Amino acid sequence: MSGNGSAPIGAFLFDMDGVLVDSNPLHCRAWEEFNRRYGIETTPEMHQRMYGKRNDEIVRDFFGDSLSEDQVAEHGRAKEALYREMAAGQLAEMLVPGVREFLDKYHYLQMAVATNAEPENVNFLLDRARLRGFFRVVVDGHQVERPKPNPDIYLRAAQLLNTEPARCLVFEDSHSGIAAAVAAGMRVIGLTTTHVNLPRTTLTADNFLSRDLNSWLEAQLRPR
Repeated sequence: MSGNGSAPIGAFLFDMDGVLVDSNPLHCRAWEEFNRRYGIETTPEMHQRMYGKRNDEIVRDFFGDSLSEDQVAEHGRAKEALYREMAAGQLAEMLVPGVREFLDKYHYLQMAVATNAEPENVNFLLDRARLRGFFRVVVDGHQVERPKPNPDIYLRAAQLLNTEPARCLVFEDSHSGIAAAVAAGMRVIGLTTTHVNLPRTTLTADNFLSRDLNSWLEAQLRPR
């Protein structure tokens, strides 16, 4: 275990894909179907490279640098529309186990969503899954100049919550997201929905039902 100090926890910051919703398997399927329209077969290595990235970065990785900015944006919108169509009928089953109960249990803390995801996908999840009411702040990848692994998204969320970075606890599943949180001076809980090996985290857990996670948090939040 590692951490960025022992300041009391004042806020929870959540990534979205792989943290609130176990969506990466469906994102993989959506990319495969979308890329196939252009004669591109999506390899496992391509999937690994996409985790935690913003859409414009993924499109340029998959399609090269020949696309204009407008074409990159249009490809990203079309792929995400396909993803939302595929997810619409199974969103409740895709939520990471225990997440709603976890958010309700700790509702007294300030909470934010801080994600590289597209705004339409963020709204889709928060509204369709009825999670929006838990979060005082929502920051997506288009609200900052530099996406994860840069710290901008997490620093912006902390600023909007009026909470010092050292008092923020981040929930992440990707290596780039963990790098962003650590660079922001925050402690990180790693969820193993996407990767099993998550260095630089304070604790790892399969999901929000984890006894180790909840015991650790209760100890951290106990009045001293």
